[in-house]
Amino acid sequence: MSIDNASQLIKPLRIAVLVSGSGSNLQVLINAMQAGALPIEIVGVISNREDAYALTRAKDAKIPVAVLSHVASGKRMGIKTFETHASSQLASWQPDLIVLAGFMRVLSADFIDNAPAPMINLHPSLLPVYKGLDTHQRAIQAGERHHGCSIHVVTAELDAGTVLTQAMLEINQKDTADSLQARVQKLEHQLLPWTILLLAKGALSLKDNSSSHQKNTFLPALPLKLYLND
Repeated sequence: MSIDNASQLIKPLRIAVLVSGSGSNLQVLINAMQAGALPIEIVGVISNREDAYALTRAKDAKIPVAVLSHVASGKRMGIKTFETHASSQLASWQPDLIVLAGFMRVLSADFIDNAPAPMINLHPSLLPVYKGLDTHQRAIQAGERHHGCSIHVVTAELDAGTVLTQAMLEINQKDTADSLQARVQKLEHQLLPWTILLLAKGALSLKDNSSSHQKNTFLPALPLKLYLND
């Protein structure tokens, strides 16, 4: 049975996506959803920036959007106000999974703990190394041989939740931060739909990951790693 046929037999995961930028990973999910290659329904997109191109991508696909960037006075929305509105919006959409794809605000523990669904984040490094920003430049400056991206469960501690999957590449001597970012982004576009498919099929679980995998010797220890050459 092909992946496409298998996907059609699985109840679609209702997914909400939080974005801040261009939304290239959102586009990958939209394309996979529209092609029937992923058993998902993107129920809404929240952006903390009104100029994020991800909003155009969502609107073109007729996906509901919520722009939470500024308050009525024109002042940039504070994180508490953002979280209040985002919580209300997510509650109305009732997603099964919340995906942070290039979302650039740090969320509070209260928001995360009270979200209507688990959250996963796509981070551009091989966690637990290089949490936070400027990961590509930091990896080059440190003389790393390998770099990549990780998908992890979102917790109150920045980039510290259980790592579910990773994709890895070798750093070239000629790589700059920009070229490495472009190469890692290609990995992101493969890792995110692959991980969501594993979640939809029940091959990965977001609940009690460590204990469940320790008890079941037939499942590999997390994270699952995808090795790709480009």
